[in-house]
Amino acid sequence: MNRPAMYTRPNKPLSIPVKNRRDPAPFQPVELVQPVIVDAATECHTTPDSVARRMVEYLGPQGDYLTLEPSAGTGQLIRALLASGHSGNELTMVERHIGLCGHLYRYGPVINRCFLEYAAEVKGAAAFPRIIMNPPFRKVRAHVAAAESLLGRGGHAEPATLVALVPVTFKHDRAETLEELPPDTFPTARVFTKIIRIESA
Repeated sequence: MNRPAMYTRPNKPLSIPVKNRRDPAPFQPVELVQPVIVDAATECHTTPDSVARRMVEYLGPQGDYLTLEPSAGTGQLIRALLASGHSGNELTMVERHIGLCGHLYRYGPVINRCFLEYAAEVKGAAAFPRIIMNPPFRKVRAHVAAAESLLGRGGHAEPATLVALVPVTFKHDRAETLEELPPDTFPTARVFTKIIRIESA
């Protein structure tokens, strides 16, 4: 009776290829994302991703619309616009805080100004068919009024559209309330909020 030798492995290779340890895999650099520090003085309350996406949807379909973000902050609404297919070449970002501006430049040019001053300066000379904003809550009426003064069709057939995140106490004759947000949307602000839409012919 033939027995297989105990030191052989029938039908199996006696060796396996081993990668040369002197030839390691090429180093893959890891890009570190620098955190965005939000100073309390900015009154910047970061829009949650899901809320930002819905606000962009409320603006309407994508197209060659010049779009204004008057209080660009940490860029949440800008990222949602770009993710939806909106062209970065059609975005105008305004942000008064120089530290936040430094993070926004990756998305395109930023106007480092107080939006109320900017709006007063360009009123009558600039028109935006789309405006999306999360304005400072304490000056929400002034910011929405300034943004509304810049609404214009810009050659498009459909009405110009402004979508804003505002406190639930905000009132406007032509504002359509699209949804009221949960109380914990901005826990540090302790303000109940809603999303509104204003259209201008």
